[in-house]
Amino acid sequence: MQLLVVRHAVAFERSATRWPDDAERPLTPEGAERARKAALGLKRIADPPARVLASPLSRAQETAAILTRLAGWPEASVCVQLLPGASPEELLALLARTRDRSIAVVGHEPAVGRLLAMCLPGGVGATAFEMKKMGVALLEFPGAARAGRGRLVWLLPPKALRAAR
Repeated sequence: MQLLVVRHAVAFERSATRWPDDAERPLTPEGAERARKAALGLKRIADPPARVLASPLSRAQETAAILTRLAGWPEASVCVQLLPGASPEELLALLARTRDRSIAVVGHEPAVGRLLAMCLPGGVGATAFEMKKMGVALLEFPGAARAGRGRLVWLLPPKALRAAR
């Protein structure tokens, strides 16, 4: 199985006045533009996944929608296991039950960084990776996604993705 791990693009800063519910905080116009350019680069270097799971928060949903429009990815399904603060173990349990050969997840730091660390050999309990906003990693598993069984194929910052377009 292949797993693409995406951190959402640049969103506005928290503001209780503008977004009393932080879940509604959107991407900035510049963040959306950079995400569009990164999506075009990602289209050149990676095949579209069979399925996309995204956090229900606006910024992750917007990022997933950009990937759908510009990278040819399928529409994202809402996945509560990608909410900020959710445990990577719950997401891995969900992924282990899938029959899809490739899945992408769009979420938040530090959860996506913890997921990456947990997937790699010796990664359980390891320090999380720190992914830049709109950074993407590709992991491969010899079967279902399981803790400690993944192999990191690549981890690209958004600047490299934008340059690939």
